[in-house]
Amino acid sequence: MGLRETKKQQTRTAIADAALPLFLERGFDQVTVAEVARHAGVSTNTVFNYFATKEDLFFDRQAEVEQHQAAVVRALPPDGCPVAALRDDLRDALQVADGHPLGIHPGTAAFFRTIEGSPALRAREREIAEHAETALAAALPPSPRTPFLAAALAATHRATLRELRRRILAGDPPHTVTTELAAALTDAYDTLCHCPQHP
Repeated sequence: MGLRETKKQQTRTAIADAALPLFLERGFDQVTVAEVARHAGVSTNTVFNYFATKEDLFFDRQAEVEQHQAAVVRALPPDGCPVAALRDDLRDALQVADGHPLGIHPGTAAFFRTIEGSPALRAREREIAEHAETALAAALPPSPRTPFLAAALAATHRATLRELRRRILAGDPPHTVTTELAAALTDAYDTLCHCPQHP
């Protein structure tokens, strides 16, 4: 990445980092893009140069999220099982990374509550999930069953994250939640997998 692209990425990150605390403290719908711009030290036009909508400011990694499952499948060897790969990827994400399983840290509940409190964010979240499913279907080996497999895999992934959110907001201990979800999602994915299982 060249210097120009590096600076653009730094500016984008700085704007998103300035926006998130405002959204978490006051609620997504109560914060304006102009306020975010002031906190980031840039103009409102600059914010819109990097983020097409206010929802993009909150879900600033949405492009990566939309492509993640598809990327896991595309990285498989020719004889790899997509179901097993996606199962293992999500199960691994539930393990502790950088000190926090699946990004769960003391501010995670506030992040989840902000989504739950905003119809706009919930709508964007559904849109992201639809795009992820479409990308996954395009990455899977083509066959008449591909759309159905992609839908089943995407739904299992969404159900895992939905249950994670529900239990974190209910105050359950994160380690307990992730351990139990890892076991549950393994069973769920394995019902879809007709390939040799990983040890």
